[in-house]
Amino acid sequence: MAEQELKPGTWTIDAAHSVVGFSVRHMMVSKVRGRFEKFDATLTVPEDPTQSSVEATIDAGSINTDNGDRDTHIRSADFFGVEQHPQFTFRSTGIEAKGEDFVLKGDLSIKGNTRPVEIALEFNGSTIDPYGLTRAGFTGSTQISRKEFGVDIEMPMESGGVVVGDRITIDIDAEFTRQD
Repeated sequence: MAEQELKPGTWTIDAAHSVVGFSVRHMMVSKVRGRFEKFDATLTVPEDPTQSSVEATIDAGSINTDNGDRDTHIRSADFFGVEQHPQFTFRSTGIEAKGEDFVLKGDLSIKGNTRPVEIALEFNGSTIDPYGLTRAGFTGSTQISRKEFGVDIEMPMESGGVVVGDRITIDIDAEFTRQD
């Protein structure tokens, strides 16, 4: 049974049990969904959990939309330019309670462009696994404008609209392990 307590300490993400995913409007009528296969994060929790901090990196080249040709294009200079900008980074600047949930504020950097973001964050509880490790889970979501981060390719459609929408929804399911 999960506890609703987050113990002080340093926590590292368990990437095998976590997902960093996204969705974006495609051709104005549907959404393309994808995820990043490689990422890392550290959560530092002091006695007052609202003073916690998070630092995360995402390997931009690890994008996976289940379409190899599309993924190669997204890695190119048209989109992420992974040769010049191999990582995205996030560094928290604060956290505040919002009802039973939280808002995690921080600076997100993509393609050398850093912008403040707010992530709606749900603490899913903590538990001790069969190996004696303390684990904690979080679910987060935010929306960003890809253009604000320099991913500003324009692909207008003849019938109006664009091939790739501007609003990107980022969804995170993160499981952290406390380092004793």
